[in-house]
Amino acid sequence: MEDAEGSWRTELASRESNGVTVQLFWSRSTNLVTVSVTASGNGEYFELILDERERALDVFYHPYAHAAARGLDFALDHTEKEVVLNAA
Repeated sequence: MEDAEGSWRTELASRESNGVTVQLFWSRSTNLVTVSVTASGNGEYFELILDERERALDVFYHPYAHAAARGLDFALDHTEKEVVLNAA
């Protein structure tokens, strides 16, 4: 697979569950490892660039946890409003 900059990326692993596709890539030209997540239901996409301290398979199997730890803010359904009940 060739990305927009023309550098070659090799897909190391891919999985799909409930409309969410997660892919693990390695770039030959930059030696970077990335995990991309695509949710077909709502069209959301994000990609995480791993640093040398992160374990690639941990990020691959738990991308939403790693995205949240980095401060990425996303919702599964942007159209649904949160309902708060008065507990008093």
